Amino acid sequence: MPKNVFALLCMALLAVVSCKDEKREKVEEANVVKAEDLEPIEVKEFGYNLNQYLVVRDTVKAGDSFGEILQRNNLDYPQIYNIVEGAKDSFNIASLQVGKPYTLLCTKEDSLQVPKCFIYQPNSIDYVVVDFADSTLVKKGKKEVKLVEREATGVINSSLYQTLQEQGLSPIVAYKMSDIYAWTVDFFRIQKGDRFKVIYTEKYIDDSIYAGVDKIKAAYFEHKGEPFYSFRFETDSTKHIVDYFDDKAKNLRRAFLKAPVQFSRISSRYNLNRRIAYYGNKVRPHKGTDFAAPIGTPILSTANGTVVESARRGGNGNYVKVKHNSTYSTQYLHMSKRKVRVGDYVKQGDVIGWIGMTGNTSGPHVCYRFWKNGRQVDPFRQDLPKAEPIGDSLKVKYLAHIEPFKKRLDSLVFPSEETTNEEEFLTELNQKNATSSSKSN
Repeated sequence: MPKNVFALLCMALLAVVSCKDEKREKVEEANVVKAEDLEPIEVKEFGYNLNQYLVVRDTVKAGDSFGEILQRNNLDYPQIYNIVEGAKDSFNIASLQVGKPYTLLCTKEDSLQVPKCFIYQPNSIDYVVVDFADSTLVKKGKKEVKLVEREATGVINSSLYQTLQEQGLSPIVAYKMSDIYAWTVDFFRIQKGDRFKVIYTEKYIDDSIYAGVDKIKAAYFEHKGEPFYSFRFETDSTKHIVDYFDDKAKNLRRAFLKAPVQFSRISSRYNLNRRIAYYGNKVRPHKGTDFAAPIGTPILSTANGTVVESARRGGNGNYVKVKHNSTYSTQYLHMSKRKVRVGDYVKQGDVIGWIGMTGNTSGPHVCYRFWKNGRQVDPFRQDLPKAEPIGDSLKVKYLAHIEPFKKRLDSLVFPSEETTNEEEFLTELNQKNATSSSKSN
């Protein structure tokens, strides 16, 4: 090819490529959107458009008070006084707890960035808004919560708590199960090989932020080879009374919990003939049951009732006594601190104090004493009444409600069974392969 012809072809090719590049650049330039041309994405939280404010987030520090937080953020004392006066009937400003988050929505217009709104979050879901942009207004709200249903199974090697922990599941599931089965299953004597299945819900904020276990819907616990089903059911839609019943519609709760402390151990039982070496091996009756647990462990009222004594006295140390009815009363000794006062009404499972070592005691525990008709007795030897069963009018509805849950529980497979099924499948597959191989040969 002549040199001049080759040169002309190269120039033509370059012109085509250059033209395409220019077109591509114009298209790309046309597709570019400048940041100033974009409308800002509206960010809403606590019922406010946060784009309109300078948002300051922090947590309550030791020594902080409502007034100090506002004063630190450019409000003067007369303003703070007016805000406190306007909020005091709706919000207890002294209730701020160290470590809890708060948010200030401040003005953008001036350099001082003065707060117009204070938002306090006592937990991950609830919040309290104190809006003082004009007059003081207090509003309470909840973040939107999404419930996600979960299933879990397990075989116990040491404890329910540890088994769930090994599976990466929340220990709250263990606490809730121990509460449901508080009388039906003796959690102080669960055995290696006991098994469980559970269907429960978890709470999530903004679809992704985990907010804890919501409730257990259904469970199965196999203790010493004996099965125990439990199903959550609302027996009174007006008063929203909810309880747990078995597959025969019998209430799983009795009038009393079996223990006033979760996941502790019995260090000393009721014994009228107990001899103590420290006192020269003399008989010193022990009319209580001691539950050993770390200092600070919550102590629970074992039944509904009214607090008739809450004091510190002699060998009892800090103690609380609860009268449940004309027949039964219970007493809880050696507390580090009492939570209730005389006259308070407490429900079964309410925290009434915390484990301590006050009074005559050699270690942290609660001495649980039980009265029947004015006489101290061993609670484990009493034929205590069961809680109210489901009424006949609700029984048909209940059995229909639990049917799908029972089918799901029955279909769940224990981890050991999964392994067995997999081994059986592999054995069967190997046998088939061996048979096919021998036939081909």
